[in-house]
Amino acid sequence: MGLDYGGWMTAGWDPAGPGVLRLPSGRLIRGRGLRQPEPVGLEPTYGVYLLGKPPPAMSWECRWLKWPDFRLPSDGSEARTVLAEALTRADVDRVELACGGGRGRTGTALACISVLDGVPAAEAVAFVRHHYDHHAVETPWQRRYVRHFT
Repeated sequence: MGLDYGGWMTAGWDPAGPGVLRLPSGRLIRGRGLRQPEPVGLEPTYGVYLLGKPPPAMSWECRWLKWPDFRLPSDGSEARTVLAEALTRADVDRVELACGGGRGRTGTALACISVLDGVPAAEAVAFVRHHYDHHAVETPWQRRYVRHFT
């Protein structure tokens, strides 16, 4: 399927591709760990990097959300804004979310985006673990953050 991206067409993520999460709305977002090799195939057109320090340079548009390993976002209000933007951009962009390992912070962010997309907050961690990575959302405080994300 091609997506209209400012007058030119771009292919979306392969729904069966590594790390690709299909949200209830049908939008596709890829999660991954930056310590792993970049998956073969299409590059993202927009990325959100959940790290304690600025991410490495990327050849696509990206945004850094300060989020230390095993912790929560440094600024909850900014996190909500950035994650809502990622969800909106998934309509026309190949959106990627990534942290170092691709499980804790990435899983938490994907669960929060799932809430924004209509998954009940109490079910979002299970949704992401079932459809993305069964180890996603690693800490009790990350699970609590998702439960209270509205």
